[in-house]
Amino acid sequence: MSIRMTLSAALISLTLPVATLAYAAGGDSGSGGSDQTPTCKSGEVYSQKEKKCVPSNQGAIDDDDLFETGRALAYAGRYGEAIQMLGLVSDKNDPRVLNMLGFSHRKSGRIEVGLGYYQEALTINPDFVLAREYLGEAYLTLGDLASAKNQLSEIEKRCGKGCAEYAELEKQIAAVGG
Repeated sequence: MSIRMTLSAALISLTLPVATLAYAAGGDSGSGGSDQTPTCKSGEVYSQKEKKCVPSNQGAIDDDDLFETGRALAYAGRYGEAIQMLGLVSDKNDPRVLNMLGFSHRKSGRIEVGLGYYQEALTINPDFVLAREYLGEAYLTLGDLASAKNQLSEIEKRCGKGCAEYAELEKQIAAVGG
């Protein structure tokens, strides 16, 4: 079976919501994306280039469209589908993809798997503060306050106390009494 047929079959099996991009790639603090999530019909994927849903067999689907769709699925709480979609991205070393795989696994209860993806993303891009925020949240889930505070410090070094990722992790640390 060709890669194209496999990709089309995977896409056809999903109804794909895609969040409108109200944030820059990698710059969202994890609030869940937009409330205005267009939904493509079964057999379609949202194309950023065309700004509409297109048949999944209409040429190759690029990594950015797969990532955006996977991210939207994750923020919509459809973690299994997000993992499946993100797995179709050809660049397996894209820190954005690794981060969203970490997010989806963590939110699905597979925290240790999520940790591995976050750490891999940060090995590639140590300045990726959204991955640091999510890593800190994962540490909090495991009860490791010291490691979460370490990530907060790393975020501060990279973007200061005024960035959204710092504020979100600081709020979560405070909520657990740290």
